[in-house]
Amino acid sequence: MDELKERSSRGRLAEGEPNPVDVHVGNRIKWRRKVLKMSQQQMADKLGLTFQQIQKYEKGLNRVGASRLWDISRVLGVSMDFFFADMGDEVREKSPMMLGKENVVEALTEQQGPEMDFDPMKRKETLELVSAYYKINNRKIAKYLFDLIVAMSKSNVNLSSDKSEG
Repeated sequence: MDELKERSSRGRLAEGEPNPVDVHVGNRIKWRRKVLKMSQQQMADKLGLTFQQIQKYEKGLNRVGASRLWDISRVLGVSMDFFFADMGDEVREKSPMMLGKENVVEALTEQQGPEMDFDPMKRKETLELVSAYYKINNRKIAKYLFDLIVAMSKSNVNLSSDKSEG
């Protein structure tokens, strides 16, 4: 029953405050809109909304649904993950799913799921590596680097600097 008490309707905190995740998303919307020098009214017109609705989204007072967030991402020229970038653990811990969980670290691990360990395409490290690879202007060097990585992955040589592993 305490868990239900901590979880409030529509994702708000028990005190009635907007959920920090919604506030974070709203701040990202506002930041990007301002970078583009777009007024709330201009953005509202493009989305078929009122500027008051944009204000509520930006303050986290109204939650942004998935389809609306998709539209906002198109208007602002960003990917969906932009809205969740730089979200700290203290914000993640307040998501509706996380509220009421006693062990937040365990809950975050459950959220990621075991498939994260096995699917390298879902890892941040993979995306960073691929992005960095394609930023190499000299494609001949990029090809050498690619060949080196492939050769190392096929090698049984342990390149660990930890000599205690023997």
